[in-house]
Amino acid sequence: MAKRFKIKKGDQVQVIAGKDKGKKGKVLRVDRKTERVVVEHVNMVKRHTKPNPGRAVTGGIVEREAPIAIANVMVVSADGGQPTRVGYRILEDGRKVRAAKADGAILDQ
Repeated sequence: MAKRFKIKKGDQVQVIAGKDKGKKGKVLRVDRKTERVVVEHVNMVKRHTKPNPGRAVTGGIVEREAPIAIANVMVVSADGGQPTRVGYRILEDGRKVRAAKADGAILDQ
């Protein structure tokens, strides 16, 4: 069974461990089954692709993002710009939203 994570597609995150430690980027994809995320411009790898005229793919060496373990990233607070843990808060209108633990900033719009 796939887990539920507090990191979502579109979140701004910072890498806290590994070769790209300190880099920030936007989450492009979350894979709940393998517990990994793909972050923009982080964990870049080179892939050798064959030409495929049917899909308009030219061959060559392509650089793209590879998945990184979700435990190695933290959400960046919109207000402070610092990595923070994520909690939940119930607003006055009854909505449940994600909030930064460090400064209380609302992460969901």
